[in-house]
Amino acid sequence: MSILTSTNRLGFFEIRLESIGGLGANLAGKMLAETGVLGLGLNASNFSSYGSEKKGTPVKSFVRFCEPEVDIRDHSPIEQPHVVGIFHEALYKTVNVISGLPADGIVVVNSTRPAEEIRADLGLVSGTLVVVDAMGIALEEGTKLNTSMLGALFRVCDFLDPEAMRTVIRNTFEKKNPQLVEPNLRTFNRGFEEMELHVYPLTAGTQDRVFERLQPVLGYETQTWGGVIATQGNSMTKDLSGSRQGYVPEYEADKCTHCAKCDSICPDYCFVWEQQEDKRGKMMPFLQGIDYQYCKGCLKCVEICPSGALSSRREQWGWAEQHRIAHQFPVYEGGRV
Repeated sequence: MSILTSTNRLGFFEIRLESIGGLGANLAGKMLAETGVLGLGLNASNFSSYGSEKKGTPVKSFVRFCEPEVDIRDHSPIEQPHVVGIFHEALYKTVNVISGLPADGIVVVNSTRPAEEIRADLGLVSGTLVVVDAMGIALEEGTKLNTSMLGALFRVCDFLDPEAMRTVIRNTFEKKNPQLVEPNLRTFNRGFEEMELHVYPLTAGTQDRVFERLQPVLGYETQTWGGVIATQGNSMTKDLSGSRQGYVPEYEADKCTHCAKCDSICPDYCFVWEQQEDKRGKMMPFLQGIDYQYCKGCLKCVEICPSGALSSRREQWGWAEQHRIAHQFPVYEGGRV
């Protein structure tokens, strides 16, 4: 008798983890697959897709489970997952994180926001939504949020054995980082216990989501004549908030000496300056604030600030947009300067 709660036509139960580099989704996928094989005797496959492998860039990790008598001969990316784990909320802005999810699918989201807000953002009509403050748990325990996300995933994938995952956690950390075994066990247990479950029943006419495979904007038939890049310097239009891993710099103007050390070490175009008269009537640049559209949350500015005007704070949904001081590009119009 199968222990898998449901399978697709090939006999697979599939999980897709949506994350950014640095949050541990790749390791989480490996540990999930290892638990199924060693703890339950299932066949399992895990692999990841992470482009340039840079910290902060979008990452996908895929896990397939099947019964021992079923061979896994499919190693293509998972397009119709039974479960989607979303490690970073800002991915909503740039990635269709629930693409291909069936109408009765399960979504696990790392968030502190109310479930109804998340449901509206995702356009989730039916299925199961799990909300867990994975980042908060990880910060309190001194670990990464992948372990707390695993706790929530194990709660909803009821065929998985939590004790088997605890064994895998011990085996993963005890040799190289034995001091991390107990904190990660606590993180996993808290993710398992503190998640919130919300079930939205199927309604008449509800259909499975179609997987959207992104196509390049410019190709053989659509490329501009002569191969011209029409929007030179187009990084000014990009939103890098999806690269942040839970923290942002916070600026306190009354402590700032306008020394510009933050601007000199910032790898992106984050700090906004304005020419003003100083006390002696000399025109000098004064820091106005941070354009969070370009901030990746590296916090190098916090480390170098000599006056304490910059400090780190845990990012809350919408805070950066409310406190953003936007750059002004008066001579930029229509892709030309």
